Amino acid sequence: MDLQPITLTEAAVKRMAALLAERGNPSAGVRIGVRTRGCSGLSYTLEFADEKEPMDQVVEVEGISVFIDPKAALFIIGTEMDFVEDELESGFVFRNPNEKGRCGCGESFRV
Repeated sequence: MDLQPITLTEAAVKRMAALLAERGNPSAGVRIGVRTRGCSGLSYTLEFADEKEPMDQVVEVEGISVFIDPKAALFIIGTEMDFVEDELESGFVFRNPNEKGRCGCGESFRV
């Protein structure tokens, strides 16, 4: 059985659909990646994707294409992406079973 590189909660799917609709330009989907940043080493990146890159992994969720940058695939396998909104903040949250630690501010993680 293949493990999905990422799963999305209903809240994350709704927010992604809203962002894609608000963009104004047609988008192929959203690309998720990681970059070196913060005191723990890595942080997640999200960006609109105008097209699928040749090595992207693709996860389709309720009509939304989520492209996984090949450099990020090993770091995020099994991750759940959620959208959380409360009185103080709102944003996408990643629950990654591969994380070995996070920095104090929550901006970066290590595997």
